[in-house]
Parts: sequence; structure tokens; C-alpha cells
Amino acid sequence: MLRQPARAMLIDLDGVLRRWDPAVPAAVENAYGLEPGALIGTAMSWDLLRPAVAGEITDAEWMQLVARRLPLPEADAQTAVAEWQQHRGVVDPEVLAFVRDVRAAGRPVGLATNATDLLRGDLDALGLTGEFDAVVSSWELKVHKPAPEFFERACAALHEEPPWVLFVDDDDRAVRGARVAQLPSLRWSGPQDLPYLRKALALPA
Repeated sequence: MLRQPARAMLIDLDGVLRRWDPAVPAAVENAYGLEPGALIGTAMSWDLLRPAVAGEITDAEWMQLVARRLPLPEADAQTAVAEWQQHRGVVDPEVLAFVRDVRAAGRPVGLATNATDLLRGDLDALGLTGEFDAVVSSWELKVHKPAPEFFERACAALHEEPPWVLFVDDDDRAVRGARVAQLPSLRWSGPQDLPYLRKALALPA
């Protein structure tokens, strides 16, 4: 627990506020004869993912690279990836309600995410535009988590110093990077973490 309540919060998108249905890629993999986990495993290969979240290539270019790496004929691979990408995830209502509570208590909230150029459109589609005081996108900054500069610029977007900004993410590397940058941080494991976060921000239980 923080010695003093945090004055602001940075929260990750994927795996915290946005959930992905594992049945979607599984169905595509089954339909095209791919090994289970092939789509996400290929897409998350760091040599493909890094340039996509560092603002070096577009999301469409990233997905082209993914398709080329799949063990399928080119046309089938592109179709499989396109079908998988039609699903843009869903918002966790408990986490969104928490974000709204934090802001209502006068503490700014920033979305801090390793993202591609699709982020703004996804936020619109998910009904999340306007739900944050700042949107900090790695694609736009050209710097991704866990780089210290990402956290420095994210805190600056909230007009707070790092020790006063609570960071929430489901990725260990991002959490470790935030702690190095002096942000109090929590590795998200699910809504069971919300009571702790409420206390860390001095919100009513």
C-alpha cells in the first residue's frame, strides 16, 4: 500500500480494461487447420510486435507479416488473419466503472497502452472515447512500455510526478519498468484487485 494516496492513475488497455474472447482465434485456427495458439503466438512474436507498437509500421502491415509467417497458402493466411481481426474485444464493465469512480473523485486517469494505429478507432468502437483524461499510445509516442521515457511522458500527460501516479498493467515487464521509473505499480490479475486499488487512491470501499 502507498504511504500516501496516489493522485492519478495510469491503466493499461489490453488485459485490463479490454478483454479478448479466446474462442474467436480458436475458431479461426480450427477452420484453417492451424495449431491452437498459432495466431496470437505469431502476432506476439517480438520481432513482429515491436515495430507495430513502436510506431514504425501500421497495424495492417503488422498483420501482413503475421499472415506471411503462418503455415498456410498466402490467400488462406490473409483471410484467416482478417477473420480473426474482425473481433475488437469487449470492455470489462467493472474496470470501466472503477475508472469512472477514480475520475469522479478528482483523480485524473490516463490510458497507457502499447498500441497500434488502430487504437483511436477501437476506443470509438468500444465506447471509450472521452473516458480518460489522457490517452498515451506507444504508436503515437514512438516509444513503448517498458521504456522509462514512456512513463515519463505518460505522467507528464497527467501533470503529475511519477511517485504520485499509480500504474496498473497485466504485463510483468511493463510493471517492472514502471517501478524503475518510480511509479507505484500493480500487476493486474483481475477484478479482485479493485479493493486494493481503491485504497491506494483513497476511494470509498
